[in-house]
Amino acid sequence: MLEHLLSGLAVAFSPAVLPILIFGVLGGIILGALPGLTATMGVAILLPFTFGMEATPALVMLIGVYIGGIYGGSIAAILLKTPGTPASAASVLDGHTMAVRGQAARALSISAVASFVGGLISTIILIAIAPMLATFALRFNAPEYFALALFGLTIIASVSSKNILKGLLAGTIGLLVSTVGLDPISSVPRFTFGNMDLYSGFNVIPVLIGLFALSEALSQLEKLVGNKHTPPPKFDHKLLSKQDLKDMLPTAIKSGLMGTTIGSVPGAGADISAFVCYNEAKRVAEDPDEFGKGSVRGLAAAEAGNNGVTGGSLVPLLTLGVPGDAVAAVLLGALIVQGLTPGPLLFAQNPEVVYGVFSSMLVANVIMLGIGIFGIRFFCRIIEVPKIIMIPIIIFLSVVGAFAINNSMFDVGIAICFGLLGFVLNKIEVPSSPILLAIILGPMAETNLRKALLMYEGSWSFLYDRPIALAFICLAVFSVYSTLKINRRKAQ
Repeated sequence: MLEHLLSGLAVAFSPAVLPILIFGVLGGIILGALPGLTATMGVAILLPFTFGMEATPALVMLIGVYIGGIYGGSIAAILLKTPGTPASAASVLDGHTMAVRGQAARALSISAVASFVGGLISTIILIAIAPMLATFALRFNAPEYFALALFGLTIIASVSSKNILKGLLAGTIGLLVSTVGLDPISSVPRFTFGNMDLYSGFNVIPVLIGLFALSEALSQLEKLVGNKHTPPPKFDHKLLSKQDLKDMLPTAIKSGLMGTTIGSVPGAGADISAFVCYNEAKRVAEDPDEFGKGSVRGLAAAEAGNNGVTGGSLVPLLTLGVPGDAVAAVLLGALIVQGLTPGPLLFAQNPEVVYGVFSSMLVANVIMLGIGIFGIRFFCRIIEVPKIIMIPIIIFLSVVGAFAINNSMFDVGIAICFGLLGFVLNKIEVPSSPILLAIILGPMAETNLRKALLMYEGSWSFLYDRPIALAFICLAVFSVYSTLKINRRKAQ
């Protein structure tokens, strides 16, 4: 294996591949930073350009876009409170708070380092123990997916620790929204009111854009109109300190490991991983009240968690031919176009391609770190742009991003409606994150619960006679218990 890996590194640094890899990472960062233009979309857009390329350069470019796109979403999340991708929604909680305090450079550097750590760990694990992780992922069926989604939903209590009732209200709104569309089992229309556009439910990207980008733009616009506008925060150029690195490194490593494991489970993407890792970091923290107020560990957990998925999602793809998430599904198409068959035989028949991809992922994470650190001084200039100029730009990008998903004005209308909803909820101090979390996890929980009940002929015994499902149920109970315990301590 070492011989193949060294050969792959030589390919990654070759003049024919390295520029393509740099282009992919840089393009991914730019796409990820723009609201609505996700890593999945970036990989899909560039896929046709790889048809005439050799297998290794083609896959290397797409992998670079994937890694850069996941990280790029944090730039807009930190600076503008506008997550570029769903995977960066958790980064808003602490990253934007730090930027408002004038610590944008510090927040961006923490994000870059944590993303690098998460991505590096996931790549090393991918190289070392991919088959073992794939075997573990194969043990997931409907009961395990339901238990995982239920555990994810308990994070609502954690991210709503200021007022759990308001957080539960937001989560309920999100769950209700997630029921719109065709019934996942019987395909009966629900709450569609005869509108064909609602048959597929609400796409998460327009909802994300509305809840975070448009609602924030409306809030800033209200301040301008009411003469409540304050000058842009002055920021220093200080990057993360040695103490920051010491504080965040254990959390980033743990979150990278968790993100890789979650990513190896087909269907569990970077957005779920980011929130799960954030919740775990908050649960074990000595000062959980710091989370949501500019916590170094909180930002590091979210960023390492979502970047940990990049390697994890390729585990089932390369070893079993089963894509771990939407990006991996596009990469599956790229492999097939190149005449390669994902699975165990890929390692035996085309080791130069496999280890070329592995080595390029290692290099891509280093490139991402370099661009992230050296680009901070340029990224930070965004928050110095006057709000009277920035607000129309945010609204324009939001509308374009919502439209670009399906080339549909209906999605633009959805984004506007959720933007108004987010604006009103901000007024009454109801958090928006639980809505997004419930919309992501609601369908996963409902579909797999009903499948599990069908598998067990109406019996609920799957909750305790399947070890992995039972473990997630116990984690869910413990998550709620620990959050309530922390709140009781604060009330005393």
